[in-house]
Amino acid sequence: MKIPFMDIKLAQDELRAEIGADIGRVMASGVYILGPELDGFEREFANYCGTSQGIGVSSGYDALFLIFRAMGIGPGDQVIVPAYCFVSLWFAVNAVGAVPVPVEPDPSTMNMDPTQIAAAVTPQTKAILVHHMFGQPADMAPILEVAKARRLKVVEEVSQAHGASYRGRRAGSWGDAAAFDFYPTLNLGAVGDGGAILTNDAELAERIRALRNFGFRGKKFGAEKGITSRLGEIQAAVLRTKLHRLEAWNDLRRKQAAVYQKALENTPGLTRPEVLNQEGTSHVWHRYVIRHPRRTEIAKALDIVGIQTMVHYAEPPHLSSAYAEMKWGPGAFPISEKTSREVLSLPIGPHLNMTQIAQVAQAVDREAHLRAGGAGPAPRFGIPSPAVPSMGLPVQAPTMNIPLPKPPSSPTPDSETSSPF
Repeated sequence: MKIPFMDIKLAQDELRAEIGADIGRVMASGVYILGPELDGFEREFANYCGTSQGIGVSSGYDALFLIFRAMGIGPGDQVIVPAYCFVSLWFAVNAVGAVPVPVEPDPSTMNMDPTQIAAAVTPQTKAILVHHMFGQPADMAPILEVAKARRLKVVEEVSQAHGASYRGRRAGSWGDAAAFDFYPTLNLGAVGDGGAILTNDAELAERIRALRNFGFRGKKFGAEKGITSRLGEIQAAVLRTKLHRLEAWNDLRRKQAAVYQKALENTPGLTRPEVLNQEGTSHVWHRYVIRHPRRTEIAKALDIVGIQTMVHYAEPPHLSSAYAEMKWGPGAFPISEKTSREVLSLPIGPHLNMTQIAQVAQAVDREAHLRAGGAGPAPRFGIPSPAVPSMGLPVQAPTMNIPLPKPPSSPTPDSETSSPF
């Protein structure tokens, strides 16, 4: 069997006619930057997430950079960051001259541990950067309590949690501002790079709009030192179309995750994702990430039978060469280091059907049993999910008859993958 980790082409194929019409409409308009498609997407995305202001930018990295700039965070300041995340979150802090201060994750959710934030705050701390890891919203209430008591800004990084909710409100509507990326592999992905900023602060939004466009205010450029970071009209038009499908795609991911959760509940040595159990809180499962002390062996065994996996993330930022000057070294953040050694992302998403998900679960379960000293259970294809009915789910993936390009070589489980998300 061949079960790809991701097939970003499928989402484009599903909407081929609509996306083609979007691109044709933009090309015919003659307006390619800062036009009606961007205006429409900014309004619609802000409304979907429950904020009053939306600003389209070139990437999620630029979104963070512009938020920090607009908040006046710079040299001499510190920003609380997740110790376990993709390294680009730290880069955005450094880009404005501030210093990232890492806080360990809660091992059960892999999001930043709210109980450790207060101890990391110093007189130089200006903001807390909250990442909603793998589609799971962070526990915002205690984080906001710390921020309020210390008069700190709260910036949400929501790239992996498009459409997730916390206590009845969307991720991205809780902090002072939120950054989104629309990398093609994300739950809401563009057909290239793109990003957005959401906020309820009209003054902050006005400054960000100026900064993203060479400091343009009134009728002149250069009111302050800005950059060029604008979400293009074609990407905005495509995202408007995809936004209408996001809820259905997220619901499919939840059903797939429910099958994994049920099938792997008794798998020896394996830690399943733990879902935050609060009313009005929903995970959107950008990634289904298990942990196992023999992760590398399991990943290689799965690859042999045609199941692709990835590691997010094989190296915590503090151990990367980019931060060698900090001299943290192994053991500085042990929970993040242990997590990075054990995580394995399994295939999930609209490119897969439920039979494939069940096959992956069975293969993982068997490999874990073998490494626990057993022969493994008998094959159990078509594992049902009693809590989530499979009605309306595709029996056969739409692109199964389309040959998938074979990569030159399988990704090495212990190295960073080609996708930051």
